[in-house]
This record gives sequence, C-alpha cells and structure tokens, in this order.
Amino acid sequence: MTINKYAHITGSVARTLLALTFLFSGFVKAIDPVGTVYKIEDYLTAFGGVFTSLLPLATTAAVLLILTEWTLGVMMLLNVRTQLTSWLALAFYVVMLPLTLYIALTNPITDCGCFGDALVLTNWQTFWKNVVLMALVVVLLCTKRHIPQTFVWWAELSVVLIAMALAGGLMLYTHYHLPLIDFRPYKIGNNIPELMEIPEGAPADEYAITLIYEKDGVEQDFTLQDYPRGDSTWRFVDQRSKLVQKGYEPPVHDFVLVDYEDEDVTYNLLESEKAVLVVMYDLGKADLTQLGKVVQLCLDTEEQGVPFSILTAATDEQIWDFIDAHRDLFLSCGLAAADPTLDPEEAQALNDELLSHWRMLFLTGDGIMLKTIVRANPGVFVIENGTITDKYNIRNRKL
Repeated sequence: MTINKYAHITGSVARTLLALTFLFSGFVKAIDPVGTVYKIEDYLTAFGGVFTSLLPLATTAAVLLILTEWTLGVMMLLNVRTQLTSWLALAFYVVMLPLTLYIALTNPITDCGCFGDALVLTNWQTFWKNVVLMALVVVLLCTKRHIPQTFVWWAELSVVLIAMALAGGLMLYTHYHLPLIDFRPYKIGNNIPELMEIPEGAPADEYAITLIYEKDGVEQDFTLQDYPRGDSTWRFVDQRSKLVQKGYEPPVHDFVLVDYEDEDVTYNLLESEKAVLVVMYDLGKADLTQLGKVVQLCLDTEEQGVPFSILTAATDEQIWDFIDAHRDLFLSCGLAAADPTLDPEEAQALNDELLSHWRMLFLTGDGIMLKTIVRANPGVFVIENGTITDKYNIRNRKL
C-alpha cells in the first residue's frame, strides 16, 4: 500500500470522527437550544465582571455555536471543502482548547455542556476530549491534500445551505415547543421521589478536615489524627473542610419548593393525586403574551379541584411587583370592582383578597432546577403521585 493510500485512509478516519463529533454536539444542542442559552448564561455569570454585560448576547452565541458545529459536521461527513473545514476546525479548537483548560483549572461550573444533557462530562474530561479532537484536526490538516473532493461547487453550496436550514428549523421548532428528546431527569414518566432516593450503601462525600491551632503567636495546621488533643498550650483558631471525593448524587437532588411563608411544601405536592405546575423561573424574562393562558389554566385547574402552583426563583418582593404590574389580568377572573352592588371599600377588600390568593399560588425554588424541569418560561408540567405525566410549552395550550 502506497504512502498516499495510507494518508488517504488516515485522513478519512480523522475526518469521519471529527464529523460525527461535530454532528452529535450540534444535534443535541439544536434539539434543546434554550438549554444551550442557559449554559452560556451560566458561564458568563460564573466568569463575572465584564462577561455579565454579554448576557443579552447569549441567544445569538448559542445559535451561532449550533450552526457552526452542525454545518462543520455535515461538511466533513460529506467531504465538502475538506481543506476549508480543516482550517475552520483548527480555528474552533484553538479557541476551545485553552478555554476548556482554564475552565478545568478554575471550575466555574461543574458541567461543561458541550454535549448538552445527552452526555455529561466533567471539565477535565472535556479538556482531554478536546486534546484528542485537536490531534485529529492536525492529522486531517496533514493529509487533506490526499482526500479528493466529492461534489461540484453548486452541490457543495446546496449541502451547506440545506444543513443550516435543517439546524435552524430544528432550533425554531424546539424553541417554540419543547426539546424533541428529553435527556433530563424530569422527563415524562419519571417518578421524582424515586429519583431523589439515595441507595443503601452508596458512597458519601469525603472531606479533608484541617484544624488550625495557635501557640506562642504561631498558627499551625493539623489533621483529625494529629491535632493537639488535651494540650492547653494550643488554642483552637479555625477549621476548614475540602471536598476530596464526591459521593453519590441522585439524579434529582435539588427539587425543593417553599411557599409564601417559607414552608417546605415539596412532599405535599409530590404526594398529591394530581397537581398542575407552571414554571416561570424568571418573571422578568417570562413570555407575557402567554400570561392570559396561565390565568385560564389556573381557573380550569382549580375548577376541577386540582392543586395549581406557579414555580419561580423570584423573591417575595419581585412576585408582588409582578402581580401588581399585571393586576388587571389577575383580577379579571373575579373582579369585585365590576359589581355595582358593592361599595368601593368592599370591592377593594375583595380584590386584595384575590391578589393575596394569587400570591399564595407562587412557590419558589432554585432557578437552575426550574430551568431543568421544563425548557419554557412559562412551561407546564403535571405530576400524579410524584410521577410526571405531561409537559408542554404554555403557548401550545389553547384558551
């Protein structure tokens, strides 16, 4: 076998592996573009400083990232402009490799999000994955001249445009509905209490404990095994603990909801025969054009005697401000002021009582947890005896 033949085979293998990686990464992001936006926002927030000013660009960045990965994957797989895609892949990993190294060293967030929720990697696993992919890019660059092109120029252009249109259409569909494939623990059919359980004998978190004592003005670190027990010449100063090994973490570990009195009502809901829950994790970013559907859903649900709640990460003040800003809509289901037989004070008292009822329907929880449950703001999920039986974007509900 000639050297050119070896180069062709080696380059083709590298090209195929890179193509499949780009396609998989782009696909799992495209079927959950909202989740990709959330992940980019998490990164920008974790980096802090000037990066927080870039939060409004998170959606644009997510779309560009998905289109880039998906289109590069299609072009590589179909052998379209291999020389161009090789250099583009090199530019991609020249940026991603040092970035993922920095993330692995500083650990601003624990989940890189490179493969969405389909395949969760640690930050170090992500870095070493990129090292391998960079090596494949180098191999492809060294062998690209031995890989002949497959299509004429107009066919290549058609492939690129069709690939981008498919990715764009998939993102639009899932944005206005819900992800086509749900890789998260809150998918339909899952029982939340079961996913919160820790199996018997599961490993617990392990910590290294450091005890700091002072003697004659000098501080010294000790472990639990060698600290000066019973020696009154040493004075205890402080204690530090560092996680050295992560124990078992159940798939659902942060599902906690509290009511307007800061009472934990999590298990009250999970033990309900049925409950309808609307997620509005960020009231300031909620799609207000759908708020009327939320109010109508509440009326329909309460008429059936089914518990109804709105889940949010907002503070009590933010919730009251939201209710006050949309008081006419919240009062429309029982506007006392419209009753001419009531004097103004009675009408005001009844309206205040109705608004207080709406406040009691709001439950608060962790924002990341709420964004994980349903990729819509507002989004709806229904639980029956702790099992998720339905999920949908509120815009898909007819009034």
